Parts: sequence; structure tokens; C-alpha cells
Amino acid sequence: MDSFFKVKTPEEVFRIMDQFSPVGEETILFEKALARVLSEDIVASEDLPGFSRSAMDGYAVRAKDTFGASESLPAFFEVIGEVAMGKICKRSVGEGQAVKISTGGMLPEGADGVVMVEYCHPLDETTLEVTRAVSPLENIIQATDDYRKGEKVLNKGQVLRPQDLGVMAGLGRLEACVYRRPKVAIISTGDEIVPANERTRAGQVRDMNRYTLTAFCQRAGAKCIHTGLCPDDFGLLKAMVVESLEKADTVWISGGSSVGTRDLTLKVLEALPDFELLVHGISISPGKPTIIGKSGTKPIIGLPGQVASALVVAEVVLTRLLSKLSGKKNAFGGFQSGVEAELSRNIESAAGREDYIRVKLMSGKNSLIAEPVFGKSGLISTLAVADGLIQIGMNTEGLYRGQKVHVRLL
Repeated sequence: MDSFFKVKTPEEVFRIMDQFSPVGEETILFEKALARVLSEDIVASEDLPGFSRSAMDGYAVRAKDTFGASESLPAFFEVIGEVAMGKICKRSVGEGQAVKISTGGMLPEGADGVVMVEYCHPLDETTLEVTRAVSPLENIIQATDDYRKGEKVLNKGQVLRPQDLGVMAGLGRLEACVYRRPKVAIISTGDEIVPANERTRAGQVRDMNRYTLTAFCQRAGAKCIHTGLCPDDFGLLKAMVVESLEKADTVWISGGSSVGTRDLTLKVLEALPDFELLVHGISISPGKPTIIGKSGTKPIIGLPGQVASALVVAEVVLTRLLSKLSGKKNAFGGFQSGVEAELSRNIESAAGREDYIRVKLMSGKNSLIAEPVFGKSGLISTLAVADGLIQIGMNTEGLYRGQKVHVRLL
């Protein structure tokens, strides 16, 4: 098979990922919607806060009555009452009058400014000295300062944050229409793989991919279904894939994706009646022998069996897939976040592929220092000590010591 002579670039893979759609919608209580993705726009059903209120403790006055007031020439006001919190003030503020008000209190009729309490000095129960002028609307939150009725306040595809739940609470929006969290079925393959709780014999290794990939999915907001371990057996793997497709929105298989006689994953997938191969090989290192296809509308991923390679592919490529399945407005791929650092040494790279180098971050004199962590793709230790990944472009022969690099945090 010559599939690897037709490897696709990461950018081509990202465009392929864009064909996948969100897995479905559900309605949940807004208070349980943290980190969920909105499946519809939310429009304000009312003004917020809905009334003009004070932003400070002080006295509500007519602003023009304070003009010219200073410590050497204060203005004097008649105190005619106090605003009770949560109540409407029944007194209207007239010329030369003031009403005591607390932060959040409803502005009384006639007032258009609040003098901070620091600049107010009661001389007796009804006489107030003011030593600073205020402008109209100073220290006041108006009825529509947050949102106006009919205004779009939260966007479809937005990941809900604590402050967004506060917006919904303020508007009395008690339910949120969100996309379902995608279900990812993870299958680990290989005659040499045993469960993590078993003692290994010579030639055996414990299943690490299940746990690294599960944690990766959970961090991205997806649910995981572990179908189980599968030996290198065509019939057993096919049955496991079919079962996983019935339960999950996407199936990820680690192991068996390298070209050659052990290319069991692709043989199994091609035996599915509705399977379409989209990618067999990506021009990245590590992670070149990656399979991407679909059964119907469900993506199926064949990941390298080596744990570091599998996790790098997940970080670089599958972040975008989970974003698309989750309905996120910005379905990122590649480096979308991280920190800037200065490279500690030269790194060589082969042209025609993107290299993703693990690095450890250290504090330098003027910036962060990125120290490359080299090692074979089968070593979990290189990931355990790394803080992030840096990318070396396809047409770049390497990076130089002292060069500024973008580090995607792991």
C-alpha cells in the first residue's frame, strides 16, 4: 500500500476535520452548564440591571447643584431621607436636596449623580456639606448599562464561563440549550498490552494510552467509553469497533496504524460497509502513521501505539476534532495558546514535515527558556518532564539557540 506516499499536511487535516458536525443538543439547568457549549444565541429578555442605581456609597443629588464645590468652598444640601436597599425611594430629589444611598441602591427620582461618602460631611441630621463636584451620571449604573432588552448577550458556540452563568442568572434564564458532550470510545490494541493493574511478563507493557487519551478527552470536555483491550486479531477488533460505533460519537484506536504487515487497524476499518478513508499518514513527527476516516458521519481515528506519538497527535490534531464535535465556535487546530520562550539550543529538522518538539520551561534572565526534551516516541518519561510542545515548520531546517518560539502548554 502506498498511502504514506500521499501523506497530508496538518493544514489539510484541519480542513478535513471541519467537515464533522456537533453531535447533538440538550437542555440543562444553567447552573450546571459551566464549560458547556451553547447551541443557540441568548438574547436579553429584559434590561439589565433594569433600573438606575448607585455604584458607590454616598448621597444622591442633582449634579448641577454640586458644580463649583471644593474643600475651600463646599456646597450645602438638605438631607431628605435614605434609600432602603431593594426598595423604591418615595422622595424626589429637588434643588439643594440629597438622599443617602448605598452601593446598589435604586437612584431616587430627580437625582442624576452620586457624591461619594468620602466627600460628604454631615453637619447635623439634615445638613450635608459636599466638598467635591460630580458630573451628571457620575457614580451611577444606568438601567441598560449591562444589557438592553433584545440585545444578544451570549453567542452560539461559546464555552460558558462563570461570568456567563452570572449573566444568565441576572436575566432569569434558568435553562441553557447546549451541545452534548461528545462520547469517545477508546480501544487499545496489541498482543503485548495488558491492563494497568496487572503484573507484566517479559515482552508485555501496561496500557498507558487508555489513560492519557481519556484524560485528554476529559480535559476537552468529552466523555470517554473504554471498550477494552484488543489483541492483534481481525475478528475481535472488528467486533469491538462495531460495538464502539453504536455507543460513541467517535472511535479512537491506538496501535496498528503503521504501514506494513501489522497494519491491522486499516484492514478492519476498510471491512466496515460504510467506511471512508480520509487520511493515512500526516506529515508530522511524531505521529506520521495516523489514520483518519469516517463510518457514516462518525470519525474514526487510528493512532500510533507509542504513547508519546499518540498524545502529540491528540494535542495537535484531535483538539480540533473535539472542538467541532462539541460545537465550539472556534475549532482550533495547531498552536492556539501558550507562552513565548527563548530556545536554549539549536534543533535540526527534516524538510517536508512539521516537527513537534517536547520542551521544558525554565526561568531565564529576561524571558522563559525552552529546553528541548529529546527521546524516542515510546518513552512516556519525555512527556512527563515536558511542559509543552514547539512546532518546527515543514519548510524549516531547524531552529536556533536564542530564537523566540511559541510553546503550546501540555
